[in-house]
Amino acid sequence: MLLAVDAGNTNIVFALFDSGDVRARWRIATDARRTGDEYAVWLTQLLALEGLERSAVDRVIISTVVPRALHNLEVLSTKYFGVEPLIAGRAPVEWGMDLDVEEPQNLGADRAVNAIAAHALHEGDLIIVDFGTASTIDWIDYRGAYKGGIIAPGINLSLDALVSAAAKLPRIAIEAPATSSVVGRNTVDQMNIGIYWGYVALIEGLIARMKAEIGRPAKVIATGGLAILFEKHTDVFDAVEHDLTLRGLAMLAERAHMGR
Repeated sequence: MLLAVDAGNTNIVFALFDSGDVRARWRIATDARRTGDEYAVWLTQLLALEGLERSAVDRVIISTVVPRALHNLEVLSTKYFGVEPLIAGRAPVEWGMDLDVEEPQNLGADRAVNAIAAHALHEGDLIIVDFGTASTIDWIDYRGAYKGGIIAPGINLSLDALVSAAAKLPRIAIEAPATSSVVGRNTVDQMNIGIYWGYVALIEGLIARMKAEIGRPAKVIATGGLAILFEKHTDVFDAVEHDLTLRGLAMLAERAHMGR
């Protein structure tokens, strides 16, 4: 089986692939100080709940936007699974697509992996919206080339900044308001409207501007842990791919495996 590891700024997601399908997935808060031994204790127990032992994993691929977390994830792979991990973006799992931007070396691994998976799953020009610590909106053209995109503060970051800077505002849960009204009658409702509908307006507005700039029909794909918050309250998404990054990692790993 393949263990795919997607290390983001907020969470690290581990997914176990069996014959190309996700057998299980687990999420842990990102902490660059967490050791390979700590990961192993946690994962061994979770594998056992699936009726599996560590020996079931014979391949590991890692994608990370947190460089300090990489070493300990590599230790996890070599020490506890007995395999040298593939690192997304490095030989033998280079991106294999045109990065048509000014600083291709600075493109986040998660965005590159999303582009690979989205192009494999959908035809034509694509706009990928990834809801994470930051919200990114990326354009992949019909040939599969990465053309550029947008980085905006994630909704949790926006809420954290608001609450920390305004002493009298309470911390609230992020959720869709009970109605579509944008006139709040109390502080919590007003905050919820501002955060939620304000974020919907941001995404819809930026996508509209990007589509106009592309000048061709473009399919909008949403992904990321927070995509579920928005998919029922906007019609801007053509598809929601909750496992887009993980599927992209599996595709990269399979490409390397078939190339041997």
